[in-house]
Amino acid sequence: MNSTMAASSHRITMGPLVAAIDQGTSSTRFLVFNAKTAELLSHHQVEIKQSFPKEGWVEEDPKEILQSVYECMERTCEKLTQLNIDISNIKAIGVTNQRETTLVWDKETGEPLYNAIVWLDLRTQSTVERLINKTPGRNKNHLKHKTGLPISTYFSAVKLRWLMDNVDEVHDAVVSHRAMFGTVDSWLIWCLTGGKSGGVHCTDVTNASRTMLFNIHTLDWDPELCTYFGIPMEILPKVRSSSEIYGLMKLCSSRKSGALSGIPISGCLGDQSAALVGQMCFQDGQAKNTYGTGCFLLRNTGAKPVMSEHGLLTTVAYKLGRDQPACYALEGSVAIAGAVVRWLQDNLGIIKSSEELEQFAASVGTSYGCYFVPAFSGLYAPYWEPSARGIICGLTQFTNKYHVAFAALEAVCFQTREILDAMNQDSGIPLTQLQVDGGMTSNKLLMQLQADILCIPVVKPSMPETTALGAAMAAGSAEGVSVWSLKPEDLSEVTSEKFEPQINPEESEFRYARWKKAVQKSMNWETTEPVGNGNASSAASPWASTSSAAF
Repeated sequence: MNSTMAASSHRITMGPLVAAIDQGTSSTRFLVFNAKTAELLSHHQVEIKQSFPKEGWVEEDPKEILQSVYECMERTCEKLTQLNIDISNIKAIGVTNQRETTLVWDKETGEPLYNAIVWLDLRTQSTVERLINKTPGRNKNHLKHKTGLPISTYFSAVKLRWLMDNVDEVHDAVVSHRAMFGTVDSWLIWCLTGGKSGGVHCTDVTNASRTMLFNIHTLDWDPELCTYFGIPMEILPKVRSSSEIYGLMKLCSSRKSGALSGIPISGCLGDQSAALVGQMCFQDGQAKNTYGTGCFLLRNTGAKPVMSEHGLLTTVAYKLGRDQPACYALEGSVAIAGAVVRWLQDNLGIIKSSEELEQFAASVGTSYGCYFVPAFSGLYAPYWEPSARGIICGLTQFTNKYHVAFAALEAVCFQTREILDAMNQDSGIPLTQLQVDGGMTSNKLLMQLQADILCIPVVKPSMPETTALGAAMAAGSAEGVSVWSLKPEDLSEVTSEKFEPQINPEESEFRYARWKKAVQKSMNWETTEPVGNGNASSAASPWASTSSAAF
């Protein structure tokens, strides 16, 4: 009995806590950390439904996203109370989110004007092609010197343009000055700080740097970019640093989570930047790879943006305080990683769970020459080829579902290898090990495969929630909160597991070369306009002909 009493009294006096909202593509989480030890005390997770109204379209319901946040908060507060942990010790809340996903809502009613268009949605492909065709030399990197990004379906500006052109409610709200645009972070912060009754309309530099409307050098919205896309600047959120008090939580006091009312929301980072912070990659040259719905490898490049010559993105890594300098990163983005597991489960029905995928793959230990390129949303880095489509090749009569399962896991590793190669070429300094995190890292076979295919060790922290941890660190260290120290000597030591390469490099190179051959076969599959159609540009909306002389 005494030990239980001691444990509960210890818990009650554990000092300041920091919470994080982690709103991802397939789920929402609310997590609470001890600000001194970075220990995860409790959390709750809710799955998010994705809808696919047409081929290549991916949407989510903004109200369901918001509701999932409320539910996660409520349940986590209940769990903390059961653990005898005082909720009033929570001193700050950070937000981290799926990036590029685009929302427009009505500032007077607070209602979304359309579903959220998810980052990997492809409906803007013809818009992107028209934009590229209008650039000098048909150059998809035409805006890269300002944005760090190629012109692609991936980023928010083209999604926002599509909404303004195709959804009457959005068009009307823009014309009558009622529209608000935001990525998921902006929508959540606005709603949680009061919504139509004084909600704060803001975003941080990391999320803003993924819109194609933001100048990564001046760290603000760029009037020329906004003119180029025909987007009025008044609908954009205010850009803030990743670590400062944006506003205070406003929640119904009758619920458990009502205890969070008045707590500052003081951290905001796009999920990949949050994982970089959570992995403590604060030094130039440190890198991490996150395995979620997609796969995202970020390498810290310090205070100067490095422009990639090999198909990577230049992005704002973080700006941890209003008066702190911004740090930049090179990023390689893969659209489909964990999503391939969902596809094998929901679309093909050949597995029942991600655990079963690992068992199937482990039972054969090889793909037996089968290669799977999951280019369901085109190929992202380093190709930026929206016309690519998924293929499974190298099939023989011997091939079975176990080999396909193995090939699916290998595909995640090969895509990471392509990005790592590009990153090593851009930086000139090869990575000697890769830090990893995200849901798929619980798959030990995948982690071993990754080490084998990269020919370098893969290091996984024992606490996999590094994305949420990064958001909590940003929130807890904000001026006016200051319960979390980001000084290197104060950061808690993270225990980790290391996977060393176990196959010979020749074998690895042979498989990788075959993979690259498969990628070439997936290219140029889909075209949106018939070849030789002389009046292709006549379908362009008026804004697309905006002069690009400014660039």
